[in-house]
Amino acid sequence: MAYRTDRRMRRNRTRVYRRRRLFALAAILVLVALLAAAAYAVTSGGSQDAGRGSNASASTKPGGTPTAKSSQPASPSPSPSAWTGPPSDKLDLKLRKVLVSADISPKSVVSTGTGYVFAQNMMYRHTVTVYETKTLKLQKTIQDTVDLAKFGVRGHSGTVRGAPVEAAVTPDKRFMFISNYSMYGNGFYKEGHDVCSPANGYDTSYVYRVPLSTLKIDEVIHVGSVPKYLAVTPDQKYLLVSNWCSYTLSIVDVHTSHLVKSVYLGPYPRGIAVDPQSRYAYVAVMGSYNIARVDLSTFKLSWISGVGSGPRHLCMAGNGKYLYATLNGEGNVAKIDPATRKVVAKVYTGAQPRSMAIAPDGKSLYVVNYDSSTMTKVRTSDMKVIQTVNTNALPIGITYDLPTKSVWVCCYTGSIMVFADR
Repeated sequence: MAYRTDRRMRRNRTRVYRRRRLFALAAILVLVALLAAAAYAVTSGGSQDAGRGSNASASTKPGGTPTAKSSQPASPSPSPSAWTGPPSDKLDLKLRKVLVSADISPKSVVSTGTGYVFAQNMMYRHTVTVYETKTLKLQKTIQDTVDLAKFGVRGHSGTVRGAPVEAAVTPDKRFMFISNYSMYGNGFYKEGHDVCSPANGYDTSYVYRVPLSTLKIDEVIHVGSVPKYLAVTPDQKYLLVSNWCSYTLSIVDVHTSHLVKSVYLGPYPRGIAVDPQSRYAYVAVMGSYNIARVDLSTFKLSWISGVGSGPRHLCMAGNGKYLYATLNGEGNVAKIDPATRKVVAKVYTGAQPRSMAIAPDGKSLYVVNYDSSTMTKVRTSDMKVIQTVNTNALPIGITYDLPTKSVWVCCYTGSIMVFADR
């Protein structure tokens, strides 16, 4: 009897062990399936087209869902997405090379983060020059000439020209958007001006879209008069364009290239920064002492008032805790707490600070001072100047290239200076 009971207990234990093994095996199979699904989502998910144009690389349904596989952007060099090594405020700027050419007159430079830097050469050269960031060699010259009729735009027969002024890359690194100060050709009659108002009736203009995989204009987007700065929201929903002579901010749907809202801001809106959650857009209104704040869910306008004279360019730390503004009229850079809408510190960098870049780790600002012909490095923690280097005359644009840890400075007099931050 005891033997039969013991044998029965052994059989029961065996059944329990088998069930446990089956449950474990099933759990492993479910986990493998989930991991495979996640891997598929990563490799096939983020390929939405950033906008629909007649020559777009993939057709899209409303909302941006791709119906065909999109080509990926060119990546001529490895592109780290996160900061590594010592903090930027412990590094020193050293001149790497000066790119000089009679064919350029750059107003701005913008890194794609994938191995390219775009330089916008205004109406003085009617080009965008694209450089490879490791070799510093010219990769391509993009002419600003387009046939608007091919993009469905009426009233402008033949080819017309733009005047590339600023640029912004999409967060997925697939497209660059380029603003044109004015357009030239049939159907355009009144070139923009630096001193202007909506009552002057200056021509409205266009933004070009350039896929990084082709480096060819594949879309045009109608905006206001004398569009200057551009930004793409981190969620890649909106393209934001400040229109200097319209006194407005154009809010464009990235996926359809259609204007969603035009927000009136007052004289001379320029620099734009967006918080990491894509909730608020901040716009420097250069003809004032104020920064506009636009709620991107309601488009309601509010203000950060009394920042300083002539706010021109904005940067925001990666965590969104602080907003930084160059104050062209007083030579300072302001550190602003957007939660309290108060200036917490200012530092003098030079005469007419124009554009600036922020290091990807958020610890340093790089500011070009137009009338001082210098570039200043500022530590963001205490807003102290930690380095100043001389530049060629009239430095106007700047960008930080993460893959090479280099700062590119363009000078209106026809040169681009590349500094290693090591």
